[in-house]
Amino acid sequence: MSALRLDDLGQYSDIFHTRRGDRVALRFVEPGDGEALQRYYRGLSSASRYNRFFGAMSELPKALLDRFIHVSEASGFTVIATMEIDGFESIVGELRYIFHEESRDVEFGISVADRWQGHGIGPALLKNLACRAAAFGATSLFGDTLRSNSTMITTARKAGFELTQHPHDWKLVRIEQPLAVAPDDIPCASWRIAAASRAQAARLVS
Repeated sequence: MSALRLDDLGQYSDIFHTRRGDRVALRFVEPGDGEALQRYYRGLSSASRYNRFFGAMSELPKALLDRFIHVSEASGFTVIATMEIDGFESIVGELRYIFHEESRDVEFGISVADRWQGHGIGPALLKNLACRAAAFGATSLFGDTLRSNSTMITTARKAGFELTQHPHDWKLVRIEQPLAVAPDDIPCASWRIAAASRAQAARLVS
């Protein structure tokens, strides 16, 4: 198990900067972010929403939104990338992932606001995901994207992912990346600490 302290989500926040120097915070979503997250999805172009959810969708259905804003090891984690814009915290990207303990892999989906695509937010989210996955003890990452989603395919290739045939749907491509990061070598400080906590919990159990 990951031994994450979900009662203190703030300790798992990370900071990076866009290519032009804008400060971006990565943090777990919280229940109070529901309206802002829904506003983010509504603000995506129809093409970006289609690429993210593989179908036409103007907003998240209530049940799905509720699942997205409550993080847990069983149902998955939602991470939001936020920036201060005009004095307000605004969501500019999101990442959702779940750790499959039996197979030791992490499955994920990702989107970036249209206005902020091309600023390095997508690659930063993928790099941060690798930290999070390594802290779980995962051995690989994978996600699915539409064959027509050239932006995601290009971003994934540049990030070192391999493209393979999707096992069930010809319209999709699976992007995969093995993880060979040892816990002590995790580049994100908050997740290096989480990995150490997981290792300590495992030793106590054994």
